[in-house]
This record gives sequence, structure tokens and C-alpha cells, in this order.
Amino acid sequence: MFGSPISSELPPRPPRVFFGRDELVDQITNLAEDLTPLALIGPGGIGKTSIALAVLHNHRVKQRFGDDRRFIRCDRFPASLTHFLNRLSAVTGAGVENPGELTDLQPFLSSKEMLIVLDNAESVLDPRGTDARKIYAAVEELSRFDNICLCITSRISTIPPECETLDISTLSMEAARDTFHRIYKNGERSGAIDNVLKQLDFHPLSITLLATVAHQNRWDTSRLTGEWESRRTGVLRTDHDDSLAAAIELSLASPMFQELGPDARALLEVVAFFPQGVDENNLDWLFPTIPDRKNIFDKFCVLSLTCRSKGFATMLAPLRDYLCPKDPKSSSILCVAKGRYFSRLLSCTHPGAPGFEETRWIVSEDVNVEHLLGVFTSIYPSSGDVWNACAGFMRHICWHKPRLTILGSKIEGLQDDHPSKSQCMVQLAQVYDSLGNYSESRRLFTHILELSRERGDIGMVALTLEHLAFANLRSNLSAEGIPQAKEASEIYENLNDAAG
Repeated sequence: MFGSPISSELPPRPPRVFFGRDELVDQITNLAEDLTPLALIGPGGIGKTSIALAVLHNHRVKQRFGDDRRFIRCDRFPASLTHFLNRLSAVTGAGVENPGELTDLQPFLSSKEMLIVLDNAESVLDPRGTDARKIYAAVEELSRFDNICLCITSRISTIPPECETLDISTLSMEAARDTFHRIYKNGERSGAIDNVLKQLDFHPLSITLLATVAHQNRWDTSRLTGEWESRRTGVLRTDHDDSLAAAIELSLASPMFQELGPDARALLEVVAFFPQGVDENNLDWLFPTIPDRKNIFDKFCVLSLTCRSKGFATMLAPLRDYLCPKDPKSSSILCVAKGRYFSRLLSCTHPGAPGFEETRWIVSEDVNVEHLLGVFTSIYPSSGDVWNACAGFMRHICWHKPRLTILGSKIEGLQDDHPSKSQCMVQLAQVYDSLGNYSESRRLFTHILELSRERGDIGMVALTLEHLAFANLRSNLSAEGIPQAKEASEIYENLNDAAG
């Protein structure tokens, strides 16, 4: 038998800053009224706790459950079944001292309708944690009580199957604005601040931290945006040591993550490095030396460190900014991935030739490769391998996805005596040609022609004259194009170049 009920704990107060979640709160309230167990799943700082508290204080929930609305912070006690059951007994007011199993609390828990929130439940539900199997079994049993609505908030998705799972998303632009300006009172709404909010991926914790830091330091909009541009997520730390770093490191300290081994964080850094994340179909190709790589990426998703989007493992922008390697060349796993991409880019297959269709992989990964080359051309400005890969990238997008690229200015900025300048310029000019910007392609080809003549590179002179002739002809400048075509033909003939 259970003892006499004792005074139970009331839940914490609702969040003061809470925007853009009305529909979600209504959805959860409907589930609660139907006594449907549910789980709010998402990365740290996404707003799971705030949503749960908003539901606990919803007028419909108050009317249905009265004072029997309970809130248990699972990260406030050791992860053992004994401590979990003791806390459950104390918070609900069961009055059972040192219960050995959930059945000791069952008579009281079955006596009336309750809404019980297990907040930060990853602390006790982590499959690699202490007493994990026993705690999971108790929580699973609790979710089956027909008079209790169990609401779990967790960073990990290993929750009882009876629970309706809701993946918590980031805020809308409007809700992000409202959240930021509810805290930050030192400036008007502006496009500059909106741009920073976009770069934060509308992540609630990051927005709250930035607004708090800016408000406490009385930064105007100019100072705020300047601090963000120079320090990025490093600025997200308040005077009370609340920080994005602490929230992320808490996830990385979990037993499940630690069990993934020494390469797990380095793999996360690679995901963070690439703007699109990592194509999960490429895991074997990109990371051949990492054992059990597919399982590791599955666990990243379970831990809410990454999410799946169109076949890619990606992550929220604040996490990406924090985890991205500060010195990319020192990341051995990233350098292996770089080498794999560079090898792919050296393929010179032309339309109609065998294997040409295989080069279409660039269509889905052009943003990743562009970023990779942008970083490593800055790190190794004199490397022939990097610039050869750059020329290959320009050739690939010319064939499959013609567009302007940040690499264009880097290519034109190379010294004229750089051995890769002409090769890269030719490919850049062809991209302009594919886009129908013949004036730009003519400008680039003219410059290449000058360089090639100065160097005495007759083969490059002929190739450039050929491209320049076609660019002029397409621009209705046949008076210039025909002599260039003739000169190219003569050079090819002298070189006995049948292809030319």
C-alpha cells in the first residue's frame, strides 16, 4: 500500500518570452486531453522545455487536470531507477518512500488523471546510461497508464513506442523577430538584425542568448551586427554563463555519443564544415577508414545532433558554426574527404563520351564543393592540386549546372604567372559562355590569349583562339571571329592536331 499523499510540487512558471508556437501548443493540448502519451524531440535549445511549460499552464490543461500537472527535471538527479522513482513519488505527492519499482507507486498513480512532464529525459533514457534498461521499462510502463498523459522532452529519439512523437522545428521569421525584440530593447527592427536571425537558423536558444547579450551590453544595431560578424557563435554567452557552447557540449557528453568512439566528433566537424552537410549515400566513399560509419551517422540523428534533409545529414546553423573545424587543414578526416572530392573533379569526360552522366553528381553537391574549394584555395593559394580541382569544378558546373560562383573572383585574382591561371580562366570563361554572357567570356578569353602568347604556349593559344572565335561569332562579331578561327586552324595544322 502507498502512504498518505504528501504535498506535491507545482510546475515552474510558464516562459515569459514565447512566440510562434500556438498551433503546436494546441496540438499538444489536444493530445493531453485525450491522455495520449507524447514526446517532444529536438536538439538542445530548440524550445522543448518552453513548449512543455506553456502546455502545463494552458487554460484548457489547467481545467482538465487542475493541480495534478507535474514537471520533473530528469537532469537534476543521478540516472538510476532508484532516484527516478523517488523523484516521481515526491513530485506527484504519492508519499511512498524509497519505492523499489513502479508497481509500488501504481495504486496512487492510478487513482486520478495526471499530466506528467519528464523534461530533459535524455538524461535517464540514454541507452548507454546507468540503469538505462530499467528506467526505460519504467517510463514505458508509465506511458501505458490510461489515466496519465505522459509528456517527454528529449534530445534523443529512443522513447517508448506508445508515445506520439513530435519533432520540434525552429521558429518562423516573425516569431524569431518577436522573440529577439521582446528581450533586446536598444534598437528598432531592421533588415540587418533579420539577416543575423536567418544566420542563426531561427534557433530559439541562440536568438535568446544574442538578444540578452546585446541588451545587457546596450549594443546598438551596428555594434550588434559587428560583434556577430567577428565572433559568430562565440558571442552567444551571457554574464551568467548561459551559452550555446554549454548546450552543445552537454549533448556531446552523453554516454551514447561517447560510446561512438574517438572519430565521432571529427565526423560531426565534417558535417558542420559542408553547408549542405554530408550526402549519406557517400559515407563509404568519403570515410573509408572509419568503421561502422553508417551506424555513427544514425546515432547522430538519434541524438538530434544532425537531421536528415533530402538525403543529406545536416545540422542547424548555430551547431554548424560552433562545430566547424577552426583549422580545416588539421582535420585529417576532412582532408581525406577533400582528396576524394578532388579526385572526382579531375574527370575530363565530355558530353557524349562514356561516363559523362556520372559527372552529374555535381548538381546535388555544387554548394559543398564550392565551399571546399573556397576554403582550400585560401589555405593553399599556390597549390597546383587545389587549382586543378578548381578548374575541374568550373568544367563540371559548365556542363551540368551553369552559374556564377564565388571562385570566379579568386581565379581572376591569381597572379598572371601562376601556372594554373590560364587553365582556370578558360573554364571560367566557358561558364560565362554557357550563361550567354558573351561579353564576359570574350574579355576573359582575350586575357588568356595575351598570357598564352607571352608564355609561348602555342597549344593554349590555339585553344583560346578557337573559343574566342565562337564567342565572337555568337555575339555577331564575325569580322573578329573568322580570322581567329583561321589562325587557330593553322596552328592546329602545324601541330598536326587532328582533334583541333
